[in-house]
Amino acid sequence: MNLKTRIGIIICDRYRRCAGGKCLRAMRNRDGAFSIYKEAEVELVGFTTCDGCPGGNIEYAGEEMVKNGADVIHLATGLVVGYPPCPYINTFKTFLEKRYPVRVVVGTHPIPKKYLDMHTSLGTWQGAKWKPIVAPTMSDEATRARYD
Repeated sequence: MNLKTRIGIIICDRYRRCAGGKCLRAMRNRDGAFSIYKEAEVELVGFTTCDGCPGGNIEYAGEEMVKNGADVIHLATGLVVGYPPCPYINTFKTFLEKRYPVRVVVGTHPIPKKYLDMHTSLGTWQGAKWKPIVAPTMSDEATRARYD
């Protein structure tokens, strides 16, 4: 039996003009945070921005995505790799999971090598709170390089 997972993606408003290429490629190839769907068919049911700090679109976007059948909402990798990283990531995740019957995953495409190098140099992701945030999109070195 082929399972189908319906996915919504919320991106950082800093990247509102993003065409979604890396996220959609990763979803198609099951890279980064989408590697959890290796055995499932996936369908994109929503793609939008948070509407800028402090996330004015999170409530509406979550509701609309769930109405469209979303089983999972991904908070895009851009929320993690942008500088500074989104200070509301955990707030968005907690709110969406409590408000709607939906699972929330932080990340979409693998963290590109250039972002990993910069954030490592800056020490951005040091500390225990960052480990679970970056883990789903860390990938191996070759995969990260393909997303530069």
